[in-house]
Amino acid sequence: MLKAQIVPVTAFEQNCSIIWCDETMEAAFVDPGGDADKLLDVAKKLGVTLKKIFLTHGHLDHAGGAQQIREQLGLPVIGPHRDDKFWLDQIEEHAANYRMPGLRCVEPDEWLNDGDEVTIGNITLKVLHTPGHTPGHVVFFEPTHKVAFVGDVLFKGSIGRTDFPRGNHQDLLDAITQKLWPLGNDVTFVPGHGPLSTFGAERQSNPYVSDRAMAAG
Repeated sequence: MLKAQIVPVTAFEQNCSIIWCDETMEAAFVDPGGDADKLLDVAKKLGVTLKKIFLTHGHLDHAGGAQQIREQLGLPVIGPHRDDKFWLDQIEEHAANYRMPGLRCVEPDEWLNDGDEVTIGNITLKVLHTPGHTPGHVVFFEPTHKVAFVGDVLFKGSIGRTDFPRGNHQDLLDAITQKLWPLGNDVTFVPGHGPLSTFGAERQSNPYVSDRAMAAG
């Protein structure tokens, strides 16, 4: 059974998720954006064995702690899609601009594509390529428990910014409505920032991508 613990990291309060299989107690970080020592301490207290690092996209607050953790524990970094390489290569530059020392550039051990699968213990997550916020953004979906780790694609009451380099607003809308909505209204999603919600709730009330908003558009 999939278990998850959300740990906000960095000044951006980014939701890093520690996910694990309660049968094997093998675990992964999803988007360890920083505060690596804090994340490792929480994982130790949970009693899990860390095996992998999953990245939804290349922004510093989602990927900036991955290199430190990889060096300390020897974990593979998996994801995002290769189109986010330019973001991963600029983490240290952007961290300096935001005065966030300690965040590091990282080169994934494995790039992900739409339709791929990743595993942790006995848990399998499906990979969806969801560009728009960044060109190489991916979402991790676990169908048995109907939970999705969506990074900065979708938030409770909002959607991801598309004014960054190589962002695209229409691509983001298409990713949400064509990739996420078909997974089901009862899917709970963990966004990169802020509280959890469900796809069904956002289809009803999200001012950017509700069914009503999309029909009006």
